[in-house]
Amino acid sequence: MWRRLRRLWRAFFPARANPDDAWALGELRLEEAHLYKAMDSRDREHAVWVARRLLERYPEAPGFVVRAALLHDCGKALRPYRPLERILTGLLRLDVPIEPLQKGLIGAWQIRQHHPEYGAARILDPQVAQIVREHHRPRSLWASRLCEVDEEF
Repeated sequence: MWRRLRRLWRAFFPARANPDDAWALGELRLEEAHLYKAMDSRDREHAVWVARRLLERYPEAPGFVVRAALLHDCGKALRPYRPLERILTGLLRLDVPIEPLQKGLIGAWQIRQHHPEYGAARILDPQVAQIVREHHRPRSLWASRLCEVDEEF
């Protein structure tokens, strides 16, 4: 609960985000780095926290799982980070189609609901893409573990 409140508070102060980009880029493949860099600094910070916690809890995690943790929210980068939109779409559930991606609030709900699919479609490694795709509705062991850790933050 406190972590979620802290993340909410930090959402309004992007300058306070301090993602360890050097560590993250060292873990990612060259073709994945642009997806990570396109993410807002607040989402990158969250991704690093999730990846590191995953490694603390599961030190045997393969590299593709760590990379999936770092990219699990890369689908959100299709839209600028707007804290109030994120709060609204988190509080109110609206079922929206995945395509076509809209502008305005409908687009915000699409990103909220379908960001795993949007992100996975941009990832070349099929193992990484599958875990990213499943990270909110896991069907595999590593996607379940990623979901578990992601929910802590």
